[in-house]
Amino acid sequence: MAVGEICNREVVIAKKALSVVDAAQLMRKHHVGDLVVVEEKNGRRHPVGIVTDRDIVVEVVAAGVNPDALKVGDIMGPEVATVRESEGLFEALRYMRGKGVRRMPVVDRDGGLVGILTLDDLLGLLAEEMTELAKLVSHERQREAASRA
Repeated sequence: MAVGEICNREVVIAKKALSVVDAAQLMRKHHVGDLVVVEEKNGRRHPVGIVTDRDIVVEVVAAGVNPDALKVGDIMGPEVATVRESEGLFEALRYMRGKGVRRMPVVDRDGGLVGILTLDDLLGLLAEEMTELAKLVSHERQREAASRA
């Protein structure tokens, strides 16, 4: 299954110049734990970073820094790990694990933002798949028991 089939296409975005306070309010408003930081290139949005609620807590609140003095670009990581929408799910999961990230922007072949893949999304999908496998095993047992009765 390709990442583009399961990624969330409703991505909450921000620009580097957005204040950290405004970023936190945007996360709260949309009930998300991250913002994909984008730059416009040729009329398309290209991810250049991610800011998470954890970044705000660790880099700003816990460090005792005035959040009004910082912009999103000040606290986002130096590089963003992205995955192409055509990439397979297993490969994307392996890449996330290798990079140590829980969220990855999904891009098209030109690097334009099309969605986001999160660990929560993957866990939900895997839970559904495991449920279906468990139903299959149960059905198999019932069928075998009925045929031998």
